[in-house]
Amino acid sequence: MPELLINIGQIDLDDFDQKIVQSLQSEGRMPITELAQRIGLSKSPTQARLRRLEKNGVITGYRALVDPIRIGRDHVAFVEVKLSDTREAALRAFNAGVLAIPEVEQCHMIAGAFDYLLKVRTRDMRDYRRVLGEQISALPHVAHSSTYVAMQAVKEDCGVI
Repeated sequence: MPELLINIGQIDLDDFDQKIVQSLQSEGRMPITELAQRIGLSKSPTQARLRRLEKNGVITGYRALVDPIRIGRDHVAFVEVKLSDTREAALRAFNAGVLAIPEVEQCHMIAGAFDYLLKVRTRDMRDYRRVLGEQISALPHVAHSSTYVAMQAVKEDCGVI
């Protein structure tokens, strides 16, 4: 009997779709005519494919990439957070709280010795200590945290398909 494959939420992308996504990941403000030329289709089918990728949630939006150093936010710390309670209500409370901290650039639930890994971007160590002491440590169910300060970003991108 053939295996039944259930595809929940994943969209299959052909070569043209992949080229569209790759092109826009490197240059999101590209005019549709240039995009069409780059992927080897005419303007109308390229535009239709782009709309479909947006509608299906493959392309979730467009934004400016800002150089954090130029705006004075070059201090990066990674914070391991261990919670005192990991029941669903506690996780929801922590998640809601961390979403309200603008300095937390990324937050990932982790399977391992700690529960969450945060990427925190601030002006300097003094600003980081304020965020840690007043905001992160005050989040619901935080038992303890460990901080690792980044010395240099070797690679920072959103990945290309």
